[in-house]
Amino acid sequence: MNQTVLAPAAKTRNKTLATWLAFLGGPLGLHRFYLYGLGDWLGWLLPVPAALGVYGIERVQQLGQDDRLSWVLIPLLGFTIAGCALRAILYGLMDKSTWNQRFNPGQSSDTPSGQTHWGTIIGVGLSLMLGATVLMASIAYSFQHYFEYQVEEARKISQ
Repeated sequence: MNQTVLAPAAKTRNKTLATWLAFLGGPLGLHRFYLYGLGDWLGWLLPVPAALGVYGIERVQQLGQDDRLSWVLIPLLGFTIAGCALRAILYGLMDKSTWNQRFNPGQSSDTPSGQTHWGTIIGVGLSLMLGATVLMASIAYSFQHYFEYQVEEARKISQ
């Protein structure tokens, strides 16, 4: 008796869904889990800097703006959000054949899951706006507190 074992059908990965997951749930690693599965170690590491940044925000609320540890921790959240927004932009702007070759191997390059439509473009636009805003705010926050610290130390030396 000859039994034929069929391989499970490959799961198609949708470019629009990946774009929105990177935009909305990027700091939690949702886009990585969607594209690479639950065994993706980068997906599991993404929440770490985001959680540290949230902890930095809590420290500022409790201890005030002079807390130096929060100066380091808060930008971690901002850079994580900005990096995930950049990843959403890259996913959304990826060519259909490149998307299908990378994330839908074994399927034709015309697979509809790699197509770009209005949902993808809106996700890319929102990612660009939020990512740029958060990145600039994180850089400004870091530099402001660093230079204020340098000025204060220079005053201590000059006295």
